[in-house]
Amino acid sequence: MKDFFKKIRDIYSHEELRKKIGFTLLLLLVYRIGSFIILPGIDQTKLDAGEQGGILAFLGLFTGGAFSRASIFALGVMPYISASIVVQLLGLAVPSIQKLQKEGESGRKKITQWTRFLTILIAIVQAPSYITQYVPSDAIVQNTGFWIFSSVVILTCSTLFVMWLGEKITDKGIGNGTSLIIMIGIISDIPRGLYTEATTQTFFFFLIELAFLLVIIGAVVAITQAIRRIPVQMARANAGGGFLPQGEGARSYIPLRVNSAGVMPIIFAQAIMFIPALLQNNESLQDSKVLQSLTDFQGVGYNVLLFVMIILFTFFYTAIVTNPNQIADDLKRNGNFVPGVKPGKPTAEFIDRVLSNITLPGGIFVALIAILPALVMMVGLTKSQMFGQFFGGTSLLITVGVVLDLLQQIESHLLSRHYDGLMKSGRVRGRNTNAISTGYTG
Repeated sequence: MKDFFKKIRDIYSHEELRKKIGFTLLLLLVYRIGSFIILPGIDQTKLDAGEQGGILAFLGLFTGGAFSRASIFALGVMPYISASIVVQLLGLAVPSIQKLQKEGESGRKKITQWTRFLTILIAIVQAPSYITQYVPSDAIVQNTGFWIFSSVVILTCSTLFVMWLGEKITDKGIGNGTSLIIMIGIISDIPRGLYTEATTQTFFFFLIELAFLLVIIGAVVAITQAIRRIPVQMARANAGGGFLPQGEGARSYIPLRVNSAGVMPIIFAQAIMFIPALLQNNESLQDSKVLQSLTDFQGVGYNVLLFVMIILFTFFYTAIVTNPNQIADDLKRNGNFVPGVKPGKPTAEFIDRVLSNITLPGGIFVALIAILPALVMMVGLTKSQMFGQFFGGTSLLITVGVVLDLLQQIESHLLSRHYDGLMKSGRVRGRNTNAISTGYTG
């Protein structure tokens, strides 16, 4: 606890970091205030304020309840996320996008501009669907064409405003803005979920639930940070020049994450699992037993299919973000190599084999975390669906990932200030300047 308060004091004494955190909190407050502003022309008293299930619960997860409240921020950053995913997937097949990805900062700006335009198009398509399918008709005061048009404009412009907030947080604040906006929406329901569960469950069993939740969070943190280190022998010239003995090189490693895909496999899989629910809107398919089993979010059929799809998408997305051939080419170009493995194609095959071996357990773990809320509610461990969703799924993975990234950035700012102080003092104590480390870096 003493170290905790010392860290808080260090953060407060760091002027730049203090301003960044304050700026981030201010913009997040603006987003939370906007999520409670209801669309004009809607009677708030007729909106369903109870617990949502199925698709509504998943979509409401990313907006902090703005989706169910018919807020101006009802779409949140979902159109921007969808646009980013589409552009990223197009980068695998469209040569022009692949070329831009290799052009550095100029190419990144061009891709960002395309993503913004695509966000507008997606928001324009999603806004009318949201109004007609998820806003109760009796809550609309005057359901006219002009009202629908104005609501679509408001929802689209609000989505662009939320996207702008995320970009500003990333540029001038601390952490990734889009991820923080999603996380703040997720954790905003935690107090209400805890209160609901505490009032409907016995005190002793509620403590058991909290202990089980802490174990799950610890496991997610461990798998998020887990890496497989592939040792790399660095060339003498790259390693240390004339300071190293003749013929000796330094050793480093390639960090391959066990969960390289993050939450993307869950998002892809759940997006596809929405298709049966949309097909059920067709009158001829409403009585289909297969569709009914695939739309039951706590059913066996839905969760088994979701489990398999997440594992498949884990391999798919890992192949996108990690290219063994490019890693092998970069090593060969710099004169580095993996000990015991020939440079070039053999190195790429070795990295691909190691990556496949760690991706399977990582995918199984992510799939288990994704279906864990349903399993918890199926066995009756929790009585509140709102509290049960925090036992896993996209919410837990996103929250843990964002918090870890945020803590890492804060630590980096504190370390940079520490090193600046050392540079100003002109001397570094406790170091043997003649010692050269040739072991693995961590």
